[in-house]
Amino acid sequence: MHALSGAARSGGRPHGLSRGRRACGAAQGNRVLSVRAQLAGSRGGSRLELNGGTGSAVLDRGSAPGAGVDSGTPLVAVVGPPNSGKSTLFNQLTGLRQRVANYPGVTVERRCGTVNLPIGPVELIDLPGIHGLSPRSLDQIVTRDVLLGDFEGDRQPDAIVLVLDATRLRSHLMVAEPVLALGIPTLVVLTMADELDRRDGVLRRSNLSEELGVEVALVNARDAATLQPVRAFLEAIHTGGEEVRACPIVAVAEHPEGRGTGRALPMIDLFAERRRRARELGRSAGFKAPRPSRTTQRLDALVLHRFWGPLVFLGVVVLVFQSIFAWAVPLMDGTEAAIAASGNYIGAALPESWFRALLLDGVWAGVGSVMVFLPQILILFFFIAILEDSGYMARAAVIADRLMHRVGLQGKSFLPLLSAYACAIPAIMSARTVEDERDRIATIFVAPFMTCSARLPVYALLIAAFIPAEPILGPFLGTQAAVLIGLYLMGVAAAIVTAALLKRTLLRGRSAPFVMELPSYRLPTVRSILTRLLDRTKVFLRRAGKIILAVTVVLWVFTQFPRTPGGEAPPIGDSALGQAGQVIEPVIEPLGFDWRIGIGLVTSLAAREVIVGTLGTIYGVESEEEEAFELQAALQQDLDLGSAVALLVFFVFALQCMSTVAIMRRETGGWRWPTLQFCYMLFLAYAGAWVANAVL
Repeated sequence: MHALSGAARSGGRPHGLSRGRRACGAAQGNRVLSVRAQLAGSRGGSRLELNGGTGSAVLDRGSAPGAGVDSGTPLVAVVGPPNSGKSTLFNQLTGLRQRVANYPGVTVERRCGTVNLPIGPVELIDLPGIHGLSPRSLDQIVTRDVLLGDFEGDRQPDAIVLVLDATRLRSHLMVAEPVLALGIPTLVVLTMADELDRRDGVLRRSNLSEELGVEVALVNARDAATLQPVRAFLEAIHTGGEEVRACPIVAVAEHPEGRGTGRALPMIDLFAERRRRARELGRSAGFKAPRPSRTTQRLDALVLHRFWGPLVFLGVVVLVFQSIFAWAVPLMDGTEAAIAASGNYIGAALPESWFRALLLDGVWAGVGSVMVFLPQILILFFFIAILEDSGYMARAAVIADRLMHRVGLQGKSFLPLLSAYACAIPAIMSARTVEDERDRIATIFVAPFMTCSARLPVYALLIAAFIPAEPILGPFLGTQAAVLIGLYLMGVAAAIVTAALLKRTLLRGRSAPFVMELPSYRLPTVRSILTRLLDRTKVFLRRAGKIILAVTVVLWVFTQFPRTPGGEAPPIGDSALGQAGQVIEPVIEPLGFDWRIGIGLVTSLAAREVIVGTLGTIYGVESEEEEAFELQAALQQDLDLGSAVALLVFFVFALQCMSTVAIMRRETGGWRWPTLQFCYMLFLAYAGAWVANAVL
């Protein structure tokens, strides 16, 4: 365990520290410490067994090829229960120096960052939240294996920053015992120090530090000025690490059958012992739970009310979608004007050539058509960040749990489905937190029905072109926002019906109960919101710079051949692209679509928003005007209201994303469910679009 030297505690540079570990001795007394029960499910033969009385430590970490590979920069893992302030602390320490990827071989998000200290950089890794080292979901398995050094391609962390919520200390201390038992230098960081003080909570930090055998820091994760103890710990690790006891003072208490044998306790007994020990630690630390937050109680009385709660949720949804159109208009107009002006400038500066045509008619028309909708996407994620950081999103999950159970799903399915409004891919990945296999597959199956951000440019383009902007409830709700809400609700309805159908046929079974710890309401910080918006902007620009750019360039090339006898590009209807579209046209003609829409539907299999870039490229090549054309006006000439609504309905139901299909195959272990999912959603999309076009 970590024990900071006086120099480190005072913020100075520690000296004379070794990276070695020593076994605990007399300080441990005759306590029995056996955590084999917790790690019994580890892969690769991993186990960690600590027996009392002898002071010995046995760590058998398997033989993961990548474990223990040292890159020269210290690696520190940030670990803690969900909603403990772990990610807020990570963001404060790393700022914008973060990298988001997936762990090799699994679809669990990996967040790494760098802390630049005066003495050099330290790498931080933000591990998924855990309630212990007996994981029941993939993200928690990743956390356990990384901490044990069993994750292939990753070395074991040199140190751990264990983040616990000071206002919920008794329950969060249950995570401390198995993490400290790993024998890795550890700093326990107690967040919510301001809340603890404001709500008259009491905690003697020094007593808790003595009981745990490690240094304890009491901080406010949102206030960088309080994080000096964390930085001092990172500096101590950078200069050579901390001498550490392999056995912490925290232990699973005595058990008659397990004393000195290392025998695993039954899981229910292990939980009970750990819970009792956490209460003892709280008493020893003089912990007095803070009084309940009056603000939280008053707000919960409203937002969790059986009648008013759903109405509040509906009001929040209406506000969000109305703002997407009301607030985004000036931003979109400015973006569109900037793109058009830059395109006209480039066109005037370049001589007539194939490169000029490619740049203006292909790249600028295609990518620029999608970039216009970036403000709407950022406004959507702005509200999502506020709802998540404030604590309201957890309440929305509780409200939705009643409906989820009626269709056969558990409340845990709500959070993955909610994340599908950003993208179906992380939603499918996060469904691994759903423990029941039948519920997990049902959640994965219906996740693509949620309206992801990639659909938003398509919706916004068609709604703005064909739905007049008229007020319904004054400034609070307009026709365009109402249509957008209707499209979102249509996807939700399809998901509910499909889930109910699956749970009564192919995935018959009872749903597991839903238990969730509700965090206190907090005011979101500007830094956190801006960080999220910057991340979403990077993702959007990467998609525009890779997928959409590549597709538009390829499409432009196909519009240039076969060349006319005079060596010029053919009319677009006679080009290779136009001929390919006319092959598709008979299939989609009953829906009111022409060959241009057909090409867009095919290319949107790469990513849904690609259809906007595709249509921008096609109409850009087709336009004879030198000035920038308006895609909305071009669509109004070729589509009527019926075909436009049919296209909207098609995108509500269709699985226009091959990346989602690939993730579905990985998550289900075969092609059975992805094939069924794709065909089922395609049938709904075609049938729904046909009905919409026929009726309108």
